[in-house]
Amino acid sequence: YSAVPPNASGFGTIGPASDPVRGSRWTATKTSEECDVQDVIDLSRAECEQLLRTGIGGRIALSAPDGPHIVPVNYSVVDDAIIVRTSPYSVLGTYGRDSVLAFEVDRFDSDRQTGWSVVVRGRGEVVNDPDELDHIRATGEPRPWASGARTLHVRLRWSEITGRRIGSA
Repeated sequence: YSAVPPNASGFGTIGPASDPVRGSRWTATKTSEECDVQDVIDLSRAECEQLLRTGIGGRIALSAPDGPHIVPVNYSVVDDAIIVRTSPYSVLGTYGRDSVLAFEVDRFDSDRQTGWSVVVRGRGEVVNDPDELDHIRATGEPRPWASGARTLHVRLRWSEITGRRIGSA
């Protein structure tokens, strides 16, 4: 067996075991050497930007005094920048200002083992200028799914954009 499934006590067992939650038996799985593997393809900048512009949800990574954080966000792309709305008192609102941030968006199909990922890096900045806010609202303001006041607009102008694709996703 390539993986040892947990038993009811949470510890692994040797050999076939029953799944206490689903009531079914575990079966042997293929090792990575036995699976059909696919090449990873680096995406061009234009492909990365196109994929980035199709999404509405991603993750921002930032560093705070208590360590790294990864924050799920709704976003939009305005010109050559990621725009998110957050609370001024959130981790992103507090520590994302004038900080180097990373943003990631992806899509995967686990059945077909295909997918893609785009990562953007750059400096986060708060947008306060009324003309810039009007431009963001006219172009495509992000629509947060989470409740609560999200009055702070954070812009991430990318200084680096990279992406990879696996399979023909």
